[in-house]
Amino acid sequence: MADKVSETQSLERLTGSVERVTFHNEETGFCVLKVAVKGHREAVPVVGMVPNVVAGEQIEADGHWVVDRDHGRQFKAEHLRTLPPDSIEAIERYLGSGLIRGIGPVYAGKLVEAFGREVFEVIEKRSAELETVEGIGPQRRRQIKESWNETRQVRAIMAFLLGHGVSTARAFRIYRTYGDQAIPTVQSDPYCLARDIKGIGFKTADAIASRMGIEKTSELRARAGVEYVLHELTGQGHCAYPREDLLDEAERVLDIPREIVEQALDHGRQARRVVEEEIEGVPLVYPSPLHAAEAGLAQLLARQARGPHPCPSIRVDAAIAWVEARMKMTLAPAQREALALACRSKVMVVTGGPGVGKTTLVKAILSILEAKKMKLVLCAPTGRAAKRLAETTGREARTIHRLLEVDPVTGAFKHGPERPLRGDVFVVDETSMVDLPLAHSLVRALPPQAALLWVGDADQLPSVGPGSVLRDIMASETVPVVRLTEVFRQAAESLIVANAHRINQGQMPELGGRPESADFFFVPADDPEDAVARIREVVAHRIPRRFRMDPWRDIQVLSPMQRGVLGARNLNVVLQEALNPQGLAVERFGAAYRVGDKVMQTENDYDKDVYNGDIGEVAAIDFDERYLRVSFGGRKVSYGFEELDELAPAYAITIHKSQGSEYPCVVIPVHTQHYVMLQRNLIYTAITRGRRLVVLVGMAKAIGLAVNRKDARRRVTALARRLRDAWAG
Repeated sequence: MADKVSETQSLERLTGSVERVTFHNEETGFCVLKVAVKGHREAVPVVGMVPNVVAGEQIEADGHWVVDRDHGRQFKAEHLRTLPPDSIEAIERYLGSGLIRGIGPVYAGKLVEAFGREVFEVIEKRSAELETVEGIGPQRRRQIKESWNETRQVRAIMAFLLGHGVSTARAFRIYRTYGDQAIPTVQSDPYCLARDIKGIGFKTADAIASRMGIEKTSELRARAGVEYVLHELTGQGHCAYPREDLLDEAERVLDIPREIVEQALDHGRQARRVVEEEIEGVPLVYPSPLHAAEAGLAQLLARQARGPHPCPSIRVDAAIAWVEARMKMTLAPAQREALALACRSKVMVVTGGPGVGKTTLVKAILSILEAKKMKLVLCAPTGRAAKRLAETTGREARTIHRLLEVDPVTGAFKHGPERPLRGDVFVVDETSMVDLPLAHSLVRALPPQAALLWVGDADQLPSVGPGSVLRDIMASETVPVVRLTEVFRQAAESLIVANAHRINQGQMPELGGRPESADFFFVPADDPEDAVARIREVVAHRIPRRFRMDPWRDIQVLSPMQRGVLGARNLNVVLQEALNPQGLAVERFGAAYRVGDKVMQTENDYDKDVYNGDIGEVAAIDFDERYLRVSFGGRKVSYGFEELDELAPAYAITIHKSQGSEYPCVVIPVHTQHYVMLQRNLIYTAITRGRRLVVLVGMAKAIGLAVNRKDARRRVTALARRLRDAWAG
């Protein structure tokens, strides 16, 4: 203790007013400030750690003077605190910093002129008086008051988190989740952060818990840890996990005795947070919602398949002749067989790769059913997939989320058994992307008499979320499945289509190109840095010049991973600099955004009515009001700066995120740096996203590795078994 006292006493104290925030990292709290200090002719550079700081605030710093090799003499603060500004000039600078929504430099001047040093008290305790200032009405007054309260709470949370050695970038999300009870909630159970807050994982919560004195072997930690491990496994696509394997993994991750882990799992089962069920002799542990979804989907599909098709009986031969004449084409034998089946099967699957006529078949089925006065409902998992379905069929199509209608208050779907959807025939496209919870929500909302047609490519990547719904339905052998395999002559002329099928059959694609097709190219680059440079050149210059494509709208880079030199994150930095380098940028959560940038929504936001995978363009940035506006297909959506973790740059995205989408051109880095992700369905999915042009950049060896690795990671699900049992029952 004596050492600590003497160390503190040896530190020098510096106080002053922040003139400029030269740098501040919201993740770590590290900052470089220019501070006006009495007795110093020029502003003093101060370096330290603080949750949040803006120009105009007073700071109190304990530290010592150092001479930096690059920046000269500066004050290095061991302890740094912010205090309210004390001079009129500082107060005005503080209010005009953009910290408070509704107050920019102009209104800051008006408020200080009207209320002087009492302005903070007016905002906090007498906010009605704000309306006496010209230009401030009820709406702006409420905005200022709400923002002031949020800022005060968020800053307290940030200080609390930084005091426990963790980043503060998620403070606003914590505040929105827990409100005024944020700090006591976290103090009582820090592991709630891992459960409730996006971007905060178990390890971060565990670090907070450790600093708060929670023992490594505590029941609280063990229970949270077991759920964390199970959540990580379902994040890899599993619906459940074998009990013994789960216990092994939890014991390894938590580094605690097996007995404590088993007790934690038993508690989770008793609390009904997890469900344990033996399937084919193996005890499986499910998160309770996934168990309910898997069991429920099997029973609901079996129920849906029973009874007559809603379409009145038709003469199939006459219907086929009619639709062929209408579409001015001749259907292949497999398509005719599938069409006949679709008119009598209440639940069925149509699957196949590119160029085999899935779209033509679906259009033919829809034409016949529509002629029979059937009400058709078309949907797909993502906005881009729904748009493409509408374009190819000439009929309205919606995302499954919009079809089911999300209640923005509860986050639950409005349609379900009590309020079923209306329609006779439901068509779900890109079914390989549909995860178990979404499939369950859709089927439980169907009217009992309706028919259901699943359409998709079973050889593509499975859904990002848990489950392998399309594959499991096909594997169950309970519903009719039409697998189209014949590649039509016109499609076969495309090297994109030919190579996709070669890859799917475990063969190397043709990398030399065909002069007559010119739609598939390979650019060799063994060194990752060289590959990055080639991708930049290809996207920014070579493709636009030769094929007259727009780099922003027509070209999409698809990477196997987020991380690494050739990962989507680094490629976004490189491509942003190449395609949109000009203009002021707002930096949040490790990314920078400028007007004109291509961005992607990374989670479902029901309040904003935007969904995971939606791509838009930054249309405006307001640094005074602290918001950014994104145009999604012409519809403008606003994000506060603190909400930008919902977005990510989208010049490059992962192949998983591209599912259900189609682009005029895709550029795909394929390198041994991505070894862990290289597998056949990954490269197959990427190539089939390109409509007119596909360019692979990297190593032929890496392409060979991907082609030769099939089903590298099987998902743990029991849907196929449950479907067989449901049909038998």
